[in-house]
Amino acid sequence: MSFELLNKFRDPELCGKVLERLRAELSGGLRFMEVCGTHTVAIFQSGLRSLLPDEIVHLSGPGCPVCVTHESEVNAFLDLAGRDKVIMATFGDLMRVPGHQGRNLKKAQADGARVKVVYSPFDTIKLARENPGDLVVFIGVGFETTAPTIAATMMMAREQGVENLRVLCFHKTVPAALDVLLADEKAGIEAFILPGHVSAIIGLEPYKFIAEKYGRSAVITGFEPLDILQSLLQMVEWRNAGEAHVVNNYTRIVSDGGNAKAREIMYTVFAPSDALWRGIGLIPGSGLEIRPEWEQFDAMKEFGIVIKEVPPLPGCKCGDILKGIKRPDECPLFKKACTPANPVGPCMVSTEGSCAAYYKYKLD
Repeated sequence: MSFELLNKFRDPELCGKVLERLRAELSGGLRFMEVCGTHTVAIFQSGLRSLLPDEIVHLSGPGCPVCVTHESEVNAFLDLAGRDKVIMATFGDLMRVPGHQGRNLKKAQADGARVKVVYSPFDTIKLARENPGDLVVFIGVGFETTAPTIAATMMMAREQGVENLRVLCFHKTVPAALDVLLADEKAGIEAFILPGHVSAIIGLEPYKFIAEKYGRSAVITGFEPLDILQSLLQMVEWRNAGEAHVVNNYTRIVSDGGNAKAREIMYTVFAPSDALWRGIGLIPGSGLEIRPEWEQFDAMKEFGIVIKEVPPLPGCKCGDILKGIKRPDECPLFKKACTPANPVGPCMVSTEGSCAAYYKYKLD
């Protein structure tokens, strides 16, 4: 896409006209949730949140991969870090995610654990080749966006005969989590802005239950101000008409059918499973596990890892924030004990976390 076309989606005059129409159409409140962490940042960074009418309540959902990684999962990879002949490979935003008693990978690294930040799962193949006497364990977190790439990495490792690579698989899938959120009356979600990156893989079909089962609307949309405002306007118009729809407005990137090849790669290596979500708990069918025929790469089996229940972080309200029940500034730790320099919970760690966005853009 050309910069000239992209700038149209940021045009202040066009955005102002859509905002005027939104105000004119608005009758009563609207509680909408954006699911993607990139949408979280886009809404705050563009100033949209301060421009929206007061009757529109913006909730940030469980779309930040780091934020939804369960406390028990965090402790599992922290326990693995520091073992003899183990190199932990991870994306950088997991380094400071706090576990039990304030532990994190950064501190483990300082204590001597071999923890390497990688920028792509494919980097782990090179890392494994450079360290043939060690096991390289990649921490697999994230949604349908990253899972195909990690599956492809495992395929490539097998083809190249790389035998010392393992994956600790904590992947999650988005639609089942939305089902749980809609069933929770405490959040009172009336509409969703759906994640653009995830939708590029899974397409439109997996979201249709939102309208069919719950009578709520949802829109796959881009990350520019005009994208978001147009989607909100549609939601309000449908609500005024007593209708519910699930549509794809991000057709410049997302096809209704998604990316079939990426899904084929993902489901060749992974199978659907139950998964733990921070603040939500166990959601049946919302995760991915390594299939038996690929268990040579399964770190859970290699090390006999059992996910153990651990107490939630004291005072941290990340769980309620991820469900849309509380705002970040309603957490008693926000901007006090919990800051980006000293995060207590994961929503303050990741740049896509709603607490970090609230802090950075001074919303309290």
